[in-house]
Amino acid sequence: MTVSQTDTLTKRIGPAGRRSTAWVIGLGIAALCLGTSAEAGCRQALVLALDISGSVNQAEHALQRRGLAAALNSDDVRAVLLKDTQNPVRISIFEWSGPDDQRPISDWLEIDTDVAIDQLIERIETAPRRASNPSTALGQAMLHGEALLLSQPCWQLTLDISGDGVSNTGPRPQDVDLDPAITVNGLVIKTTPPPIGRRIREQTDELESYFEATVIRGDLSFIEIANGFEDYERAMKRKLLRELTSLTVGSVDPELAQ
Repeated sequence: MTVSQTDTLTKRIGPAGRRSTAWVIGLGIAALCLGTSAEAGCRQALVLALDISGSVNQAEHALQRRGLAAALNSDDVRAVLLKDTQNPVRISIFEWSGPDDQRPISDWLEIDTDVAIDQLIERIETAPRRASNPSTALGQAMLHGEALLLSQPCWQLTLDISGDGVSNTGPRPQDVDLDPAITVNGLVIKTTPPPIGRRIREQTDELESYFEATVIRGDLSFIEIANGFEDYERAMKRKLLRELTSLTVGSVDPELAQ
């Protein structure tokens, strides 16, 4: 079923730096021990934010969409999503580019059945790519993701943001002060040739460091690398398996993360 969301965009700019999410994990474990309640029935709210700035052409956009759909459709990811349907995961997806261009692909959807996963995949495959500003407002995308997440009373709040370049408009990611309850993970897409104006060595050597220093947040945050848009499906699957199991007692089967 669809979960209502707020359209209010929180815009808090402040000092850079990661925020600890250890207390959120503690809250989730405590909720598991004490049982469910009206506000403890969602184990994780996950926002997936996809880069559609000017450096992403139509073919790459299609690869990104298909890669996400295929990753969600994999047996391994389905199994993790449906591991605890009494305390399900909720997922929302949007595409981003310029400061005023955050376009929804899917409103909040509670993932408690295979049918719900199928519905999410259908939305990914059929939502049109709308015209948007070609600039890269990464910081504003982070703020939009924060507003979505803060509408959800879940144990863990996770923003999964993909990008193939650095921010060039709007608030800088390092100046965005997100709520400390939110974990931000990054999927860095290394393209060859790189976006216009960037040398290959800059793109391959510095983009990961840029996301590490300015984008990801939280003690459990991490970066996944896609070696081009053709590799997006593999990278997204690996990333989903890691972030969807971060609240689970125990570890991820290494075979699933390959």
